[in-house]
Order: sequence, then C-alpha cells, then structure tokens
Amino acid sequence: MSDHIVTREHGATKGRFVIRREGGEAELTYSVTTPTLIIADHTGVPDSFRGTGAGLALVQALVDAARADGFKIVPLCPFVNATRKKHPEWADVFV
Repeated sequence: MSDHIVTREHGATKGRFVIRREGGEAELTYSVTTPTLIIADHTGVPDSFRGTGAGLALVQALVDAARADGFKIVPLCPFVNATRKKHPEWADVFV
C-alpha cells in the first residue's frame, strides 16, 4: 500500500481520491452533503491495478482525510462498505 501515491481532488459538491500509474487511473469518488458528511459513491480500480492494494490505499486515504478534516463517511460504495467492515479501527469515521 505504501508504494501508491494518492492525490485528492476536492470540489464544493464532489471529489475523488486518485492513484495514477502507467497511464491508468484508480479512483474513489465521493459527494459532499454537508461540511461534516460525505457519501463514498464509487471505487473504480482497473484490472492492471488489481492485487496491488490500490483499492485499500484509496479507502485509507479517505479515512485519513475524514479524521484530519472532521467529516463522517456514508459508505454507499459496496467496496468501501466491505473494506470498512474488515477494519473496525475505522469505526469512528463511518456512520
């Protein structure tokens, strides 16, 4: 996971976390509902990224941002929700 560089693109109503590598892009998108609540909408990881931990790195970046910025996450995305369940130590940032 540490070999992934995750960047954040944040707007007023939407944003995403992105990993770019070898012409490919993995992303976790979210919608901003209030300054303290976001909805994790979708995680997309291309086949070339599979097995590299890219999806986990994206969710970890989301969790880290939630703790740093003081927002909670609604895990609408099935991948985010499944990953959240494997990491009970993240319970503080999910609703």
